[in-house]
Amino acid sequence: MRLNEAFYHRDCLQVAPDLVGKMLVRRLEDGSQIRLRISETEAYRGEEDTACHAHKGKTNRTKVLYGEPGQIYVYLCYGIHWLLNVVTGELGLPQGVLIRACTEADGPGKLTKKLKVDKTLNDTSILTSPWLWIEDDGKHYQVIPDTRVGIGYASEEDQKRLWRFKLGGEIK
Repeated sequence: MRLNEAFYHRDCLQVAPDLVGKMLVRRLEDGSQIRLRISETEAYRGEEDTACHAHKGKTNRTKVLYGEPGQIYVYLCYGIHWLLNVVTGELGLPQGVLIRACTEADGPGKLTKKLKVDKTLNDTSILTSPWLWIEDDGKHYQVIPDTRVGIGYASEEDQKRLWRFKLGGEIK
């Protein structure tokens, strides 16, 4: 079942662990689908979070984060890797969740390459997109919190937050 607006209309610290174990689905132009289980996410929580792109306020790049829950935020990292995020929370309060890895793609750049995700999906809705969505297949998993990675520019306090969430064992 495709996740609905209410799922994303919550704080990123609720959405990020709840996305772990869900199925990320990408429909390609030929109609085929790639289905991957989300194995790692990271939460980015507004202007007060020095690791969040919106930390310095609303810009042309970050305006998507201030939008409706369920908007897709895709940005280029290090000039080479597209990274996939989903906006969460309330309209006007910038929050998002980075889809960091899936069981078949162990990093955010590898994930977007495997799914053929690029800037064309930026600022589209994961709720209605015919090309990319997230489903709940009814399976449940343990979720392991950890510190976020690749945020050396953030404050020490924000670097130590346990806002990365990893897939643990399946709960029967």
